[in-house]
Amino acid sequence: MARETVGYGDFRYEMAPDWPKMPEFWELTLCSDVAIDSRDRVWVFSRGKHPVSIWTTDGDFVGSWGEGDYNDPHGIFIDDQDNIWLTDSQIHVVEKRRQDGALQMELGVRGRAMPTTSQKGDNGDPFNMPSGVAISPNGDVYVSDGYGNRRVHCFSPQGELRFSWGRSGAGRGEFALLHNIGVDKNGRVFICDRENSRIQIFSPTGDFIEEWTDLLNPGDVYMSPDDLVYVAEQGAPTGVSIFTLQGELVSRWRGAPDGVLEAPHGIWAAANGDVYVAEIGAPGHGQRVRKFARLR
Repeated sequence: MARETVGYGDFRYEMAPDWPKMPEFWELTLCSDVAIDSRDRVWVFSRGKHPVSIWTTDGDFVGSWGEGDYNDPHGIFIDDQDNIWLTDSQIHVVEKRRQDGALQMELGVRGRAMPTTSQKGDNGDPFNMPSGVAISPNGDVYVSDGYGNRRVHCFSPQGELRFSWGRSGAGRGEFALLHNIGVDKNGRVFICDRENSRIQIFSPTGDFIEEWTDLLNPGDVYMSPDDLVYVAEQGAPTGVSIFTLQGELVSRWRGAPDGVLEAPHGIWAAANGDVYVAEIGAPGHGQRVRKFARLR
């Protein structure tokens, strides 16, 4: 049986149906997000018994940790030093961990959701159901405080809050739901404003630059070293879109023929151009990570 081929132009992919090679008695369940380290190891953040699991690009199991530490895994990001950044929307924290799982930094107050609006009318402090984290070229930490506060927070590399912006709404600098976040090589901040079906782009200091609207409920965004922007779309139909940093669409696949993508939630691209998509759908269909091997 021929494998499913998706995408077009110079960006065509073949789905790897048997990735990963699941160990006996193992299951991933709801896969929130995926990331790849400098050794080409694939890290999956999921809501099952083994929240953080590590795999080779061939799908072989490497290891896992984090059992019992998380309530609602949502976002994972790996920086250029191979630190693992994890966001849990129900514990209301962002963690920085070593690859062995040792905690290096924790942002937020564990188990405490900050009020979305103060008595003075100010928007909420970090965090109320944060969704994702990304690191800028200068080391600043940007967090999408997405389900509760509708805010973006910028922290120093040492974890000190620098500034925040955003409020509920549909205008510029307003958000319906900040579902995840990315930062490009120029320090521009990309916000997946999912329920407004757009990506908003800001300067490093939070000034609105532009928005991309040719998207269906974007859920995650990844900036690759070769200046491409990969977007997981959660609308109907679900799919993946790939853009240049200037917003030019270079490839896309949508719909779910033969169950190609049911519930994309997180996305990352390997150094060789292969694309990995974490899914968070129904048992037996969208609770998995899909590997799409780029065709040359």
